[in-house]
Amino acid sequence: MSDQVILTKEGRKKLETELKRLKYEERPRIVAEIKRTREMGDLSENAEYHAAKEAQEHLERRIGDLEFKLAKAQTVDVDDLPTDKAYLLCKVLVKDLEDGEEIEYTLAPPDETDVDNDVISVQSPIGKALLGKAEGEIVEIEVPAGIIKYEVKNISR
Repeated sequence: MSDQVILTKEGRKKLETELKRLKYEERPRIVAEIKRTREMGDLSENAEYHAAKEAQEHLERRIGDLEFKLAKAQTVDVDDLPTDKAYLLCKVLVKDLEDGEEIEYTLAPPDETDVDNDVISVQSPIGKALLGKAEGEIVEIEVPAGIIKYEVKNISR
């Protein structure tokens, strides 16, 4: 699998903003906290010092992850993508064939998902199943709760 990361312009900006905040706000704050707790004396029994060092490790890991993603990122323009089938960044209106409920999913890169707003990863079971489908197609999707059947009703941007 490729380590390329697909992002929208908004997704790239969000990651860049988070990276800047972590490097220029959080990192200095944690360094100051480590310095402050180091001055408290015996480091072997200094829980605050060890907590600050652990927070620093998590922060540096996240910074490295963001830098890696941004270095590998390809930014796509939503307006340039076709709507004949369900592709990345499409809105796909589906009808649940069991209960008749309609749901509109947005197929997003993994780093831009927002499940609470039905923005799902193209790597999720539903996202994978919908990719490449056209309006009118029936899709059977295996999810943890069982099998769901959707009819693709509409594809848009």
